Amino acid sequence: MKNHFNVCIIDDDDIYQFTIVKTIKALDLAKKIMVFSDGEQALDFMLDNLKNNYDLPDVIFLDNNMPIMDGFQFMEEYTKVKPQIDKRITVYMVSSSVDPVDIERANNVAEINGYIIKPIKPGQLKSIIESLEV
Repeated sequence: MKNHFNVCIIDDDDIYQFTIVKTIKALDLAKKIMVFSDGEQALDFMLDNLKNNYDLPDVIFLDNNMPIMDGFQFMEEYTKVKPQIDKRITVYMVSSSVDPVDIERANNVAEINGYIIKPIKPGQLKSIIESLEV
């Protein structure tokens, strides 16, 4: 598999950030890994790079529960700027929440490709990245 994808992690949990980055590197799944601790930081990066496809992520793993701007708030703002982005970006909501309300809410956002309960298993990561190849 080619590791030519930009992976973006948006999550406020330092331990989760560390383990997911380590897993992505160990599996050689990305050319670039971006990590943001809240949705606002990630959104600012996206706005600063709207026309820079080389730096924009190919896939975003988005936590739903974060301070400042949570995952659902990020998606509201991302949906507004998405028409200005010339790149296909796949978004997965990743959460420790098994609350059916959260899962249904994520499933009702058209731009979210799936809801994954933490922790993401290495096989899941690999499958997601492989699906970007298509």
